[in-house]
Amino acid sequence: MTLTMAKPLADEVRSDFPILDQTVNGKPLVYFDNAATSQKPKVVLNALVDYYHQDNANVHRGVHTLSARATAAYEGTRDKVAAFINASSRNEIVFTRNASEAINLVAYAWGLSNLKAGDEVILSVMEHHSNLVPWQLVAERTGAVLKHVQLTDTQEFDFEHFKELLCDRTRLVAINHISNTLGCINPVEDVIKLAHGQGAKVLIDACQSVPHMPVDVQSLDCDWLVASGHKMCGPTGAGFLYGKLDILKAMPPFLGGGEMIQDVYLDHSTYAELPHKFEAGTPAIAEVIMLGAAVDYLTGIGMDRIAQYEHELTRYLYERLADVPKIKLYGPKPKADGSGRAAIATFTVENLHAQDLSTFLDQTGIAIRSGHHCTQPLHRFLGNDSTARASLYFYNTYDEIDSFVTALKDTIEFFGNIFD
Repeated sequence: MTLTMAKPLADEVRSDFPILDQTVNGKPLVYFDNAATSQKPKVVLNALVDYYHQDNANVHRGVHTLSARATAAYEGTRDKVAAFINASSRNEIVFTRNASEAINLVAYAWGLSNLKAGDEVILSVMEHHSNLVPWQLVAERTGAVLKHVQLTDTQEFDFEHFKELLCDRTRLVAINHISNTLGCINPVEDVIKLAHGQGAKVLIDACQSVPHMPVDVQSLDCDWLVASGHKMCGPTGAGFLYGKLDILKAMPPFLGGGEMIQDVYLDHSTYAELPHKFEAGTPAIAEVIMLGAAVDYLTGIGMDRIAQYEHELTRYLYERLADVPKIKLYGPKPKADGSGRAAIATFTVENLHAQDLSTFLDQTGIAIRSGHHCTQPLHRFLGNDSTARASLYFYNTYDEIDSFVTALKDTIEFFGNIFD
C-alpha cells in the first residue's frame, strides 16, 4: 500500500533538540519513550541558563531589579499556561511539581473536606497510579466508595458502564483524557456533561493530551485539569493544576508555609488570594520559567499541526507493526487517517518478556519503555504484568519508525531461532 504523507514536521524542528543528535551503543538514537518524558528544545534549555545567569532571585518578596525580573518571568508563565488551555483567569492556574502533586492537592484540599461515608468516586481501570492512590487514601479516611469504569471489547473506556455507575451518590469523577498505556482518547466531554447533571465534580488527568493536541478547559467544562511540564517539552519539577475559580476559592490550603499566607499570628493565620494560597514556600522558579518557554515553543508550532503530524506518524507506525510476527497490540486501532488514538503502541511479543525486548532494542539505539507503566490494575485486567511501549512525539520521523520495526523484527527472529 502506498502512503501519501504530509511533509514531516520533524524536518522543521529536529535541530531544536540537541539530545536527539547522538548515538547509543554505536547506533543513531531513536527516542520512543515520550509518554514517560519528552525531550527539551534549545529554547527551553536556554531559559534555565538565562535565569541563573541574569535573574536569579526569589520571586514576589523583593523589590530589587533581579527579584522583579524573576517574578515577571515566573508569573508570565501563569499567563502563558492559562492562554494555552484557555482558562478564564490566570488565577485558575496553580503551579505544582507535577501532575501527581496536583491530583493530591485536589484530593486533600477538596476531597477530605467534601467527601463523606457513602459518597461515590468514579475512576477507571486504566488510570495511572497517580489518579488511583490519592483517592484510595481519601476513601480510607472519609468512607467514600470507589467505583471503576471497565473497558470495552476494543479496550477503550466503557461509556455505557460509566452511565451505569453514575448516580445521585456520585460526588467526583476522576479520569484520564488519554490512557498512557492503551492510547485511547476518552470521551471526557460526554463524561463531564453527564457527571455535572448529577451534581458531581470532574477532574481530568491531561498528562497525555495537553502535549499532543489542543485542550480547551472552558469547552470541556471540567472542574479541574492536571498536566506535567516534562511531558510537553518542559522540565521535570514543574506541572500545573487548573481549577475553576469558585471551586479553588472554596478549597482550604493544601500546604502551609511562606507565600501562601496573608497574615501570620502565633495562634492562627489568614491566607493569600488565589493562586498563591496553594503555592507554599519558594517555588521551582527556574523550572516554571522553562515551562513558560516550552508553552511558547509549542504555541509557535501550533497544537493543531502537532496533532495532525502525530496522526500521520500513528497511521504509519500501525501499518508497519501489522507486518511484525508474534506481536499483540493493546488499545484501539487508529482510524484510516491515524486519528482516534494517541501515537502510542503498547504491545507484547509471544515468548519474549517486555524487559528483555527493551534491553535488546536499546543495543540498537532504540529507547522504548517496558513494565507496567504505572498502570498495574490495568495490566492485571489485561492479563499481563509487563508490556512494551513505543510512544512518539512531533520530532520523531518515519525513518525512525522504520528503524524501530526493523530492529523489532530482528529481535523477534533472533529469539525465535534460539527457542525453535
